[in-house]
Amino acid sequence: MNRKLVILLSLIYVLFMAALAVYYFTHNVSFKGTVAIGGIICGAVPLLLALFTKLQFNLPIVISYLVFLVGSQYFGSILGWYGLGWWDTFMHFVSGAILAFSGIALYERLIHRNAGDEISPWFVFLFTLSFAALGGVLWEVYEFSSDQFFNMTLQGGGNKDTMTDLIADTIGGLVIAAVAGIRTRAKLKKKT
Repeated sequence: MNRKLVILLSLIYVLFMAALAVYYFTHNVSFKGTVAIGGIICGAVPLLLALFTKLQFNLPIVISYLVFLVGSQYFGSILGWYGLGWWDTFMHFVSGAILAFSGIALYERLIHRNAGDEISPWFVFLFTLSFAALGGVLWEVYEFSSDQFFNMTLQGGGNKDTMTDLIADTIGGLVIAAVAGIRTRAKLKKKT
């Protein structure tokens, strides 16, 4: 059931962005059309993974990812909400939280089931926070590279924009990492 829902939701987003791409390119609005093409690619990621891999998806993470794409690509770039000033920072906070949840899901899949009884809450905290912060750093590398190689203006605010984005990503990750560490500590205390 989760797999079918992931396919359906991803397909809806991809088709929505494809319709926007056609509309904007036929109306000579190339920036919004390019954002919509990016939306097709980003929205296709969970769709392709669901169709061509045996990975089991954490449905709340996939839904959060798609909601984030709507907020970032559609509301932020296409409708111009990034011009509000605070929207970009809010989206980075949300992406930090989503990355932290993804880090937790990855962590839970990678550890041996019995190892969870002996894992330090500090390790869970640091792994989750590091995963979220790394995701933020990689995004800023993408923005910087796009600006340098393709004459884009993704880092319109320069160093201040980059640092604000990284701080927001880190705070979003920090909130979820703290909860994950506390939850792990509570589980360990419960077992002793």
